[in-house]
Amino acid sequence: MNTLDIDFVSDIACPWCAIGLAALEQAVANVAPDIQVQLRFQPFQLNPSMPPEGQDITEHLQQKYGSTPEQQAANYESIRARGAALGFEFRKTGRGRTWNTFDCHRLLEWVGETAPTQQIALKKALLKANFTDAQNPADHALLLKICAELGLDTAKAAQILASTDYTDAVRARQRFYAANQINSVPAVIINERHLVSGGQPVEVFESALRQIAALESQP
Repeated sequence: MNTLDIDFVSDIACPWCAIGLAALEQAVANVAPDIQVQLRFQPFQLNPSMPPEGQDITEHLQQKYGSTPEQQAANYESIRARGAALGFEFRKTGRGRTWNTFDCHRLLEWVGETAPTQQIALKKALLKANFTDAQNPADHALLLKICAELGLDTAKAAQILASTDYTDAVRARQRFYAANQINSVPAVIINERHLVSGGQPVEVFESALRQIAALESQP
């Protein structure tokens, strides 16, 4: 049996990260039990300067990419269809707002350090809150509710959110990946040296896992 370490660099505000994670999970299931995966989530922010009140998503995409509402609608439909094929539901009515996700990354860093098996559950819950339920992932009340639903220590989570705890750790990880030319997400880094970029189909992730496991098992 081979074991692969995967760092999944991503942001809660990134729809392709939700798609990439869903596809990667299916690929991991397809290669089990011959190949086992240890998955850890690493922080990236698409919009690190996003204000606390967020921004209308249509306005934001127009300003950042110059895309028209019609282009955005077509892109969103493609994303929605990809998600649906993988079992991830993007909200069907309205696009709403985009938010600052830094506090999400602080909580993920905390859980990754103290309860690593729960990190994927938190990540998926945050993606669902943002993209399926159209909720604000910068809202501390929502974050504490999610922590409670997952059985995490809500008192500790509240303490973290009310402080600057894990800020330095998240910033350091962000700088590390930026210094290593990770400038778009999702970025799936396997055994710290093999990179699969983007929200790839299941078969692409599966092929990469099999090829890398075979390569790593060579004497």
